Amino acid sequence: MSSKFDLPEWHAAIAGIISDGDDQQIATALIDAIDVVVNHEGTCLLAFHREARPEVLHHTLEPAGQRHYVERYLASPYLLDPLYQLAMRTNSAKLCRFRDELPDRFRSSGYYRQYCERTHLLDEMDYFAQVSQQTTITLVVGRRDRMFSRAELRRLELIEPTVQAGLHRIWSAWRERTGQVPQHDDVHRKLTQCFEHFGEGRLTDRERQISQLLLRGHSSKSVARELHIAPGTVMVHKRNLFAKLGISSQYQLFSMLIDELGKH
Repeated sequence: MSSKFDLPEWHAAIAGIISDGDDQQIATALIDAIDVVVNHEGTCLLAFHREARPEVLHHTLEPAGQRHYVERYLASPYLLDPLYQLAMRTNSAKLCRFRDELPDRFRSSGYYRQYCERTHLLDEMDYFAQVSQQTTITLVVGRRDRMFSRAELRRLELIEPTVQAGLHRIWSAWRERTGQVPQHDDVHRKLTQCFEHFGEGRLTDRERQISQLLLRGHSSKSVARELHIAPGTVMVHKRNLFAKLGISSQYQLFSMLIDELGKH
């Protein structure tokens, strides 16, 4: 029985990846190769930087998805994105299934409800390529209608070396075409400082630490595990920080943060 890797479309896509095309042509060829391997409903290729806002290098989103996921996302919410956190990890994995890496209450978080839920992705596989000390390229492969099957996940794992090579080629070609090198970004710095200092002056250091984990989708039990303290202690801190901020829910906490980020 022939496999998908025997198809002419697969070999044509590989030829496109290794050809002398520009970054967009290589990215298109890479997506064509993934199209042969699995059915999906969209891809997005992002460059995550330690000292600057993310950049979108390529995507196959429809206009509405571009406005919502790309333009609104880059305005500040990326700071709460588990994908951003994964990309910025030292020695991050080269491939992961998004659902396997989420905080336990992520789908109840304000970030998920405002930004992720509207993308209607049921499943997502993410490839990571660290192209410098400051930058990790991340390719999102999304599925809206159903979960990836075991066979599809296996095929996505099999092509990981090919995807890695393609991502490195795209980054090199993108830099050659644009002449851009990621610089320190004042907006990113201000957004990061705003998040890190959110509640300062009203909350204790521990309360601010807990608020950051809550904003990223951790439950009280998960916060306790992360900070190595008792769940009951987390609940006391949570009640206190809510009272000090004059709120009664984590969604209100999220709204307060977004309002603060919007000032920067």
